[in-house]
Amino acid sequence: MSAEAAESHGGAASEPAVRRMVPRSRGEAHRTATSLELFFDLCFVVAVAQGGRQLATALGEGHLRVAVLGYLMAFFAIWWAWMNFTWFASAYDCDDVPYRVTTLVQITGALILAAGIPRMFLDRDFTLGVLGYVVMRLALVTQWLRASHGESGAARTMTRSYAAGIALVQVGWVVVLLLPSSVVPWVLPFGVIAELSVPAIAERRVQSTWHPHHISERYGLFTLIVLGETVSAATVAVQSAVDEHEALGKLIPVAVGGLLLCFAAWWIYFAAPIHEHLRSNRQAFLWGYGHYLIFGSAAAIGAGLEVAVEYAVGKAHISAVAATATVTVPAALYLATVWALHSRHSKTGAAQWVLPVAALAVLACTAIGESGVLAAGLVAAAAIAVGVWLHSREVVA
Repeated sequence: MSAEAAESHGGAASEPAVRRMVPRSRGEAHRTATSLELFFDLCFVVAVAQGGRQLATALGEGHLRVAVLGYLMAFFAIWWAWMNFTWFASAYDCDDVPYRVTTLVQITGALILAAGIPRMFLDRDFTLGVLGYVVMRLALVTQWLRASHGESGAARTMTRSYAAGIALVQVGWVVVLLLPSSVVPWVLPFGVIAELSVPAIAERRVQSTWHPHHISERYGLFTLIVLGETVSAATVAVQSAVDEHEALGKLIPVAVGGLLLCFAAWWIYFAAPIHEHLRSNRQAFLWGYGHYLIFGSAAAIGAGLEVAVEYAVGKAHISAVAATATVTVPAALYLATVWALHSRHSKTGAAQWVLPVAALAVLACTAIGESGVLAAGLVAAAAIAVGVWLHSREVVA
């Protein structure tokens, strides 16, 4: 870290006075997530929980199209705002008063977005959701503008490009609210493409100084939080079902299968460090963008377990295969995506194919029906056992 940057990041016990926001070094030692970042994640998980709850409700009622489209859009807003804050903080976190206050504004936007998610599902009313999203994004614009004062040359152009690009897209989202509700679903994909394009355009000449180890830790921590929310949602669903129906015999297989899936999801994600793979924007962007599927599928597993519990006690108005699919489809997607983004970089030989095969096997468990969730959990556990066995053989060899 430069002397100027070191001065801006004084001792942990010092008061966060107003400091000059300068880029942090990629080679900074002992870079870890801050308590503010962890608090930010915990507040964002409220929106994740709302999205999962609405997904479970829509799936349980058999409204597949509403469930999938509503969830994809709601989770994109959550994920994209979280991701942009995370990468910005990795490069420019100065932890002073303005930075903390601006982060609080972003958290406020996340809570507004969470409050608007039910309306997005039920009435296709995007007003509150877009308002919360725009609040989060405009707060980040002020951060990028502030960062531009600590940069020069191409780096300053990069920071200003971020600010201008994000602001322009937010104008577009506000305009979307003025369109007829029947047109909005057709326009939303263009807004998503515009959002995804901003980082690539802004960093086409110079890269922001994100920290590989810090970024990989932040993504890992958010994965843990999402998996925790999944376990929590499933636990509440089981408890409620037991209290109301006392259908313990039918619920135990779902609970066991769900627990095995969540444990497997944790195991495979953290099986090997990934930060050494994140050496350039090309690698990091693909990895970071791909986490939309990892985070989204992890949260969807929890929603699916809620649906499976509701089916077990006769509340869900769908077939046994459909109820099982709400768990097995996101679980298979999670396994496949973690393999594509993580595992394939550290596995060789037969171990390379454990997760792809496991993903297909979990998906095949859908056809089993009522026992499919338990079968999927056993498949995931078996995949871990096989992976550990193959790894031990490599070590011995």
